[in-house]
Amino acid sequence: MRPVAITCLLAAGLLVGPARAEPGKESAKAPPPATVPLPPPEPPARPADLVPPAPQVTPLPPERPPELTTAKEPDKKEPETKPTGEGAKETLPEAPLPPVRPPELSGEAALALKVAAPDDAACLRRLERLGARFEALPPLGNGQCSAPRPLSVTALADGVALEPAATLTCRTAEALARWATEVQASARRELDDSLKSLSLGGTYVCRGQNHDTDAKLSEHSFANAIDVMGYGFSKRPAIKVTAATQGTPEAAFLAAVRTSACTFFRTVLGPGSDAAHGNHLHLDERERNAGHRLCQ
Repeated sequence: MRPVAITCLLAAGLLVGPARAEPGKESAKAPPPATVPLPPPEPPARPADLVPPAPQVTPLPPERPPELTTAKEPDKKEPETKPTGEGAKETLPEAPLPPVRPPELSGEAALALKVAAPDDAACLRRLERLGARFEALPPLGNGQCSAPRPLSVTALADGVALEPAATLTCRTAEALARWATEVQASARRELDDSLKSLSLGGTYVCRGQNHDTDAKLSEHSFANAIDVMGYGFSKRPAIKVTAATQGTPEAAFLAAVRTSACTFFRTVLGPGSDAAHGNHLHLDERERNAGHRLCQ
């Protein structure tokens, strides 16, 4: 193109040269061309040996053998039915009747039944090892008051005498013998003396609780209880079961032996429990629900 023609075109603005960037500024980069995402490749064909398994069918139980089928009695009533669906009925089995009560458990025969006394052989061996002196007595009975295998216990370990002798079951005599070893330890610790005797108020007596004729029978009625009135020692005067002056060795001794009695007996009542036990310690082995103990 001729120089004259180029000059004319520039003057008319029809020929534009390349744009120059302003000084101090960088030219903007053009965005990359857009790309179109390719579709994912198709999965391979499923192998022929991977066909789904056939559904499992639970087999039916075998038919009941005819010899195990109960024949229906002709005079028996048809069992009741209960609808469970549209036109369907479910047969309800009849409730079995309770067995007939044995004749020996009915009427006068039931009242004549007697329960065998428990075997005390193991208890007697333990009582001997505890150092107790005792002898067997004939069975005791007076109406509902009874003791089928009572013992007459005269002394405990270390020659501790029972005054008077106690008529007790073996289980209660064993609890007394075990508790007496704790009483001996408390006497030596609190009084610096040795226990020589236990003064008893009563063991087997057929009576109601607290000598009330209308009350429930006391455990004394079953040779299952002891009333301790006092303690005798080798050197010092005897101590009676009563409310002692706080802070004295006698009070410490009485509190210690009363607390330890709750470990061996199921019932412990003494001064402060009620007026009937203000002058003695009542100990018994009454059975209660869930092993409950009464210690007051």
